Amino acid sequence: MKIEFDTKKYVKGMAKGKSYFHTFLNRENIAAGILRLAPGQEDTQALHDSDEVYYVVKGDGFLNIGGKDYHVSEGMSYFVAKNIEHQFHGNTQELVVVYFFSGPDT
Repeated sequence: MKIEFDTKKYVKGMAKGKSYFHTFLNRENIAAGILRLAPGQEDTQALHDSDEVYYVVKGDGFLNIGGKDYHVSEGMSYFVAKNIEHQFHGNTQELVVVYFFSGPDT
């Protein structure tokens, strides 16, 4: 099992690729990954079967959780319960977020 993850490498690769997220750990009881949105890029994620925590590494914008907007900034964390609609939007800078699921990323 892999223990160490180079998240900077994933962010660089995502800037060149088509996907704006990369799950680097996906186990039965936990999953973790990186989400990267360019300024104004649309977040198209769907509902999740697990609770989720986001940690904002850098950037700005908003996270809409269940119809309410929360201002996003570096160093902030957000909890999203499973099966709740949520999306990042309105970022004017590159947004980089680490996410953690309470189960596998399905």
